[in-house]
Amino acid sequence: MVQGQEAFEETKPRSPYRGRPSTTFWRAAVSDNQGETLSGLYEKKFNIGAHDAVATAGSCFAQHIATNLRSNGFNVIDAEPAPKAMTRKTAEKFGFGVYSARFGNIYYVRQLLQLAQEAYGHRQPSSWIWKKGNRYFDALRPSVEPEGFATEAEVVTHRQQHLAAVRKLLSSASVLVYTFGLTEGWVDRRSETVFPTAPGTLCGDFDPEVFHFKNFSYAEVVSDFEQLRDLIKLHNPDIKFLLTVSPVALAATATDDHVLVSTTYSKAVLRAAVGDLAKRHDDVAYFPSFEVITGSPARGRYWDDTLRSVTPEGVRQVMTHFFNSHSPVGDDEKEKIVTAEELLCEEALLEVFGK
Repeated sequence: MVQGQEAFEETKPRSPYRGRPSTTFWRAAVSDNQGETLSGLYEKKFNIGAHDAVATAGSCFAQHIATNLRSNGFNVIDAEPAPKAMTRKTAEKFGFGVYSARFGNIYYVRQLLQLAQEAYGHRQPSSWIWKKGNRYFDALRPSVEPEGFATEAEVVTHRQQHLAAVRKLLSSASVLVYTFGLTEGWVDRRSETVFPTAPGTLCGDFDPEVFHFKNFSYAEVVSDFEQLRDLIKLHNPDIKFLLTVSPVALAATATDDHVLVSTTYSKAVLRAAVGDLAKRHDDVAYFPSFEVITGSPARGRYWDDTLRSVTPEGVRQVMTHFFNSHSPVGDDEKEKIVTAEELLCEEALLEVFGK
């Protein structure tokens, strides 16, 4: 050390940022680190191995995660398998194998909470059988039976079978991977049942005396997940939760705001909620798929021409980050990343009302 430098080092002001990891500084972590995959973006909180039973649920984007977990050897639960004679394409059309049970997209935490409550016998929805022409639909998962049922009794029977599968799923899973999707939804006034799509979109008819609009707040999202976690752990104490936030924008907003403003609000609420939940609980982790797609390092290149749907390249980036920490299970060391050919997404149908 040159003369005088030692004295300078001793008098140099202390800072709480001195000695921090490079990943905590924008220039080192982002500006100077613009490779295909940002290093250090995700560090796993717990392992997910070959013997872990993985359950998947969530919004449309979650279908990519479920597909890639299966293709890389993870033990993804299928609590409602398709009939053996059914082709893969037909099975997906009817909601088989898309997630770990045939519940379709679960955009809202409260939707998943209410499903768990119903499965365990703690609640009963109302106004949940909707019509289209002379066919009847389960409004809590309208996309899984595209042609509906001939009678209301058939809808009830199939729902009871579904609830039995959900109980089995939630009670046996080691890890639940859930993607938070939206905050804007439509709710039955009598029972406060939340639906995955607005009445009058796939089926049913909107009656303002029966349904009302709901935009879930940060506090409600956090409270709903806390209740969900407590309920599931009553029946499955060792389960862990891996949470993500869908980067996909709202197809339409029911507020008076511009859809871009509404989307930003919705995603900000969800991202803040999952971040706090992951900090509160050792068994809750956050995976940053949202940041991979929407962050400035992506320079917008992971969106297709609609600026809403994620490209295959974007899906690859998300899953590369995941498999860098959770290695593929099986003989192959290299991950096999695929994209769902056609996402089942009820919310996207709202686009037709803007034309």
